[in-house]
Amino acid sequence: MKQAPINIRNKRATFDYELIETFTAGIVLTGTEIKSIRLGKASLVDSFCVFEKNDLWVKNIHIAEYFYGSYNNHNARRDRKLLLNRSELRKIARITKQSGFTIIPTRLFINNKGLAKLIIGVGKGKKEYDKRQSLREKEDKRDMDRMFKK
Repeated sequence: MKQAPINIRNKRATFDYELIETFTAGIVLTGTEIKSIRLGKASLVDSFCVFEKNDLWVKNIHIAEYFYGSYNNHNARRDRKLLLNRSELRKIARITKQSGFTIIPTRLFINNKGLAKLIIGVGKGKKEYDKRQSLREKEDKRDMDRMFKK
């Protein structure tokens, strides 16, 4: 029995931020955390990344407790370390030193080897009028698709 691929997205990320560059990072997890992710019990809502002592950490990701975890279960919203190359870390740090830039997790998935990966984007927050423009473009695209299908 083949399981459906895990693809947990942060839909608000592309709406609230204009992403400049994206990186794929490994994530340090415990046994019960990876089991919960494989069941699709995770959420990237309100999560963000910060630098602490030259390491990149993701905060506020909700990974639900594993049902069969007993006393080995994890804390659902603990901080988790991200695994990136030193050059990638320097590049992200250089970009975020500029005013207004932040690091946002956009997608959590499991790769072909069975490892959990997190796609993070470095972006700048959108203004209210940018968000309205994004909605307008999305609506226009939907209308055009609807017209051409008839």
